[in-house]
Amino acid sequence: MVGNEVVEGGGRGLEEHGLLFEYTVKCLLLASFLELVLYRLVSRLGMHLSKVAEKHESVRLTFKFLSSAGFTLLNFTSILLFLALFLVMHNSMKAGFQGRLEALVIPLVSLLLALTVVFLIFPPAMLGSIAYNLLSLAVILTLVARYVAVSPSWPRRMMVLCYLGGLLGWLYYQTLSTGYGLLGMVASPPLVHEINRAGEALMVLASILVFWAYGSTPVWTKNRRQRHRIIAFALGGGTIFVGLLFLDYFLTLYDSRLAESARKAGEGIGWIFQMGMGYTFYLPFAFYVTGLLCWAYTVLKLVTMGRLAGYGLGLMFMAGYALQLSHLTLMVVFGLMLILLDKRKAPVAWSEPVTEPVMAQTVRPSPVLTEQT
Repeated sequence: MVGNEVVEGGGRGLEEHGLLFEYTVKCLLLASFLELVLYRLVSRLGMHLSKVAEKHESVRLTFKFLSSAGFTLLNFTSILLFLALFLVMHNSMKAGFQGRLEALVIPLVSLLLALTVVFLIFPPAMLGSIAYNLLSLAVILTLVARYVAVSPSWPRRMMVLCYLGGLLGWLYYQTLSTGYGLLGMVASPPLVHEINRAGEALMVLASILVFWAYGSTPVWTKNRRQRHRIIAFALGGGTIFVGLLFLDYFLTLYDSRLAESARKAGEGIGWIFQMGMGYTFYLPFAFYVTGLLCWAYTVLKLVTMGRLAGYGLGLMFMAGYALQLSHLTLMVVFGLMLILLDKRKAPVAWSEPVTEPVMAQTVRPSPVLTEQT
């Protein structure tokens, strides 16, 4: 018998959504990672090492090949994103909408995809960029509101809300700066730089809270392997955090020149990540490394388990803080949809005792069956 009770289905696997969707999401995660490394980071590194590339032809050709490969991966990632979003919307429409907020998601995402295609053909001006940012904000707010409504876990709510705060900081900076430029105003928008930095801090905090929301396991768990893993990760991560936090102080005590070289290397890394992902690295470097470790551990754990949340979190944070390209915005939207699917509720079937009616009369056995020879 099937009951009407509904419980939270927190562990739905990727393979339950169809073979095409499964391999599309897996290829998308891999292509997004390679695009991040080869296009958004390595190409910026080539710009930073332009003097070295001028002296050595092999270095120039290497960076040129990696940049072209990264640009090809960007187009491939965009195609996979369109396919994945189409599949998830098709499956949602086929299954039927569940709630008002979810019914709003499909039209908004469809409009965002249509606007993306239009802007790929006809590059947008300032007004088009503002409209695209506002529509993206509407889609993200709807997805986050739906997630907070269906998720009973406060750590996961806090993580998603911190992530939303980070995106709001960037969208505020981008939209108001573009709006002031459209109006011909030279002055900076109010608190634009402060809100931008606050958004970056919230994004880093969200990458750390990912571990608490999805990757952590209680120390008192009966699973020894999980307990040993969480203890080893906590000790290793804590040691790296403290070491990086006081690295400059220790290097200064040891050798001031070495400390100065480390600072210049940190500035170079910060420049590359600022151009590629939007992080300015104004916070201590230890916080960024801690967020990277917490995010990487959680994503690897969930992906090996086949959880949709692992793929969603991977895409959300690989998009970076500055959503300067349209496919980065689509990565955030699709990532939010995946973690929302991972937490969707589903009816549960259970067995009930079935009582058979008592026969009013006793049936006598047939003499043919009872006769012995």
